[in-house]
Amino acid sequence: MTLEREILELKLEEQFEALVDSMFHKTIEECTDEEIYIAVLRLAKGMMHATEPNEGHKKIYYISAEFLIGKLLANNLINLGIYDRLAQVLENHGKSLSVIEEIEPEPSLGNGGLGRLAACFLDSIATLGLPGDGIGLNYHFGLFKQVFRDHKQCAEKNEWMEKDNWLKKTDITFDVMFGDKKVVSRLYDLDVVGYESGTGQLHLFDIETVDESIVEDGIDFDKEAIEKNLTLFLYPDDSDEAGNLLRIYQQYFMCSSGAQLILKELKEQKNDLRHMYDYAAIQINDTHPTMIIPELIRILVEDKAFTMDEAIEVVSRTCAYTNHTILAEALEKWPLEYLEKVVPQLIPYIKELDKRVRAKYKDEKVQIIDKDDRVHMAHIDIHYGYSVNGVAAIHTEILKDTELNHFYKIYPEKFNNKTNGITFRRWLISCNRPLADLIESRIGKGFVKDADQLEKLLAYKDDAAFLDAIDKIKHDKKVALAAYLKEHEKVTVSPDSVFDIQIKRLHEYKRQQMNALYIIHKYLEIKAGKKPVRPITFIFGAKAAPAYVIAQDIIHLILCLSELVNNDPDVNEYMKVVMVENYNVSYAERLIPACDISEQISLASKEASGTGNMKFMLNGAITLGTSDGANVEIHELVGDDNIYIFGEKSETVIEHYAKADYVSKDFYKKSPVIKEAVDFIISKQLLAIGDKENLNRLYKELLNKDWFMTLLDLEDYIKVKDQAFADYEDRAAWKKKMLVNIAKAGFFSSDRTIRQYNEDIWKLN
Repeated sequence: MTLEREILELKLEEQFEALVDSMFHKTIEECTDEEIYIAVLRLAKGMMHATEPNEGHKKIYYISAEFLIGKLLANNLINLGIYDRLAQVLENHGKSLSVIEEIEPEPSLGNGGLGRLAACFLDSIATLGLPGDGIGLNYHFGLFKQVFRDHKQCAEKNEWMEKDNWLKKTDITFDVMFGDKKVVSRLYDLDVVGYESGTGQLHLFDIETVDESIVEDGIDFDKEAIEKNLTLFLYPDDSDEAGNLLRIYQQYFMCSSGAQLILKELKEQKNDLRHMYDYAAIQINDTHPTMIIPELIRILVEDKAFTMDEAIEVVSRTCAYTNHTILAEALEKWPLEYLEKVVPQLIPYIKELDKRVRAKYKDEKVQIIDKDDRVHMAHIDIHYGYSVNGVAAIHTEILKDTELNHFYKIYPEKFNNKTNGITFRRWLISCNRPLADLIESRIGKGFVKDADQLEKLLAYKDDAAFLDAIDKIKHDKKVALAAYLKEHEKVTVSPDSVFDIQIKRLHEYKRQQMNALYIIHKYLEIKAGKKPVRPITFIFGAKAAPAYVIAQDIIHLILCLSELVNNDPDVNEYMKVVMVENYNVSYAERLIPACDISEQISLASKEASGTGNMKFMLNGAITLGTSDGANVEIHELVGDDNIYIFGEKSETVIEHYAKADYVSKDFYKKSPVIKEAVDFIISKQLLAIGDKENLNRLYKELLNKDWFMTLLDLEDYIKVKDQAFADYEDRAAWKKKMLVNIAKAGFFSSDRTIRQYNEDIWKLN
């Protein structure tokens, strides 16, 4: 160790000892792990506060309903450059940083890929030194905490906010007006520190009248008590009018607070609001923040003496829109009467925006207010923003060719693609340090900031010792996961089995039900005497929206299969089924490094991008998937030999929808394999375990509707998945597949994505 390094170590150690003494009047050894956690939190917050903010002539405001930031301690220590040094300091005093990390609660500020992407983007914005902040809401209970009872999902409140946390309460407040009330928003800030760079902020708005005690059993609460419930939950149940209205209240609260904050900052910097677009770019992440467009226009007209023409032009040149879906139900359409109840002050502006569209274009498909008096939020974003981007190459082409083709014909210059990415600091260095260290030992540390350098690993594709080292890390991660599953899920799995993992939001288009049908098929094969060469462990992690009945039924089926398979002595030696409880970012950080086969099996044309596929790839898992979302780009990068692709292409699927000619029962009738698997859902074995109503409903759904064409691809899925399991036995070849996937993952860095956003859309520098 160099003298300089010794001084650095000594300084940090002395600093931390002094901090612990001042806080607890104890030595490090005398402190509990919880006290050490609080001290580490204080140390990191102090260092982040002292880090220079990223500043510049123009700033990006990234507004999103979700920021699934995960636990922050390890990520922040890595980005501050002190993780290893602090770990050594703690070890010198008999403490373990990895143990300390477990104490941190996970912020419940997001749901799935949309929110995780937003978190990665803030990390990359800060790392690249770009001036930029996030804007969102400070949900007290977030999505919900998932618990399993009687083989069903139950939802409970997720109490993540502790006295000592990363949030900083500010003295910044804004009045937000609704039709029948006024609330006061309070700004809370969370520092986002870049890797060896400056900081940005995540601005989260809250109201101080929120009342956590109104939540009763589960997650039920009075949806009409807006002053008490506004920031309790992310995506409250919208199966009734009160739930719909609450979502509108939430969205406007975020947009109005965000708009006022942006204008406040521009005014403080003495920037000319008539050239707002020279100083600010606002990226609208999906349709939830759409109301920031009419809200900014309203404020400029009513408070800043702009004409309507001037306000619309300025805002349209400031706001950009990211589309994350082609699912019709996810492109929000609010009944005009609902908006009139919640935000009557916006209605004249929304109607004016619609009137201007109608004056130019007679096609009702591009109008903002349709014939049923529903306001199409995405249409506002497209007409009155200057950029519309998809999030994977195939997704953007589908938007241009079909789903948003009417708009593409009007505004071809607005449409562009920005394939999603992930931050390698969290999804490799933090969650898989042994692999990161091994990579660094061969190609240096440059890949941390320039992920394309991972390609250098291809020079080792014939290095048996290096391939064995990668494989050993994978096996060690499987051993660790197996131990965790035994402790937390009460199930014993073999680390020598193949770990086949599907973790993502539970939705029919992601087709967890198809994976479940494969498990049934494999179970019946084993019962008939056809044993797999190696045991298989099927792992799921997913939450279903409480009002999404079929998604709940799919969880019920998986949990019933888990009970059946894991307790059948004829079968459990050869396969196990695990559905982890309350899947979140922290669980993902354990599952992803341990995965052998990454399930990315959405119906082609339905997954905008996916980011889990990128995280698995980076950690050496092999993708089993359809030609959908970013799978297409993964396939192009790794080649046919290093991925398993099955199923119909998106063109065929889109044609089936256009012709309405897909009939699931036809596939059921002509395939004994499909019939056997589907019928087993209502077999005596499963009905003895599960709920007849849930299982029958799912059975009928697959047989009579199957909107996301599970049975269309099932036989090919079985064939290709069986091939993947067979190929796993050629260990030398499989290790090369792992290496190629890791080496080719560099393209999917969120740093690359953000550079492209900046070069093509934001133009901050």
